[in-house]
Amino acid sequence: MLSKSVRAAALLFPGLLAGAFGYGAVNVLYAFREVPLDVRFTFHTALMRVNGPVMQSLMGLAVLSTLILAVRAKSSSRWIAAGASALTFISFLVTRFGNVPINQQIKRWAVGTPPSDYADILRRWELFHFTRTGCALIAFILVITVVVGSTPTRDDATHTSSAADQAPAEVAATSR
Repeated sequence: MLSKSVRAAALLFPGLLAGAFGYGAVNVLYAFREVPLDVRFTFHTALMRVNGPVMQSLMGLAVLSTLILAVRAKSSSRWIAAGASALTFISFLVTRFGNVPINQQIKRWAVGTPPSDYADILRRWELFHFTRTGCALIAFILVITVVVGSTPTRDDATHTSSAADQAPAEVAATSR
């Protein structure tokens, strides 16, 4: 059985990561499309400056908590949790090698002139964002699957205690 703290951390951090990326994909990204480019670039730069340390920490905690879940889980749950950990790590890699370099370009555009192919670059940033969001969301669903599957139900507790309360002769008789 997984400890409550392992289950809680494994739910909390990947859930926050999927939620943060999801909010960005559903709300922020579409708001970016509605404002003039100079406003988008300025706000994007400010948002990434604030998001940088928060999201890096959150991604690290999500990877760590899902990895601990994988190590502590049993049988097939271990593989599901390992998949969640891998997907969380992939979301980090996509961010680091996909979104962050484009964020650096956007930072320069905010104080200068964007290149002629800026729309293609922004579409690529969005593709990376949807990719990392999808990875984080699937990882969170996998964690839920593992945690729900490892959490004892009330029926399990009742069944266990009633078997323990039976006399040894009754247990032997019911196991035949």
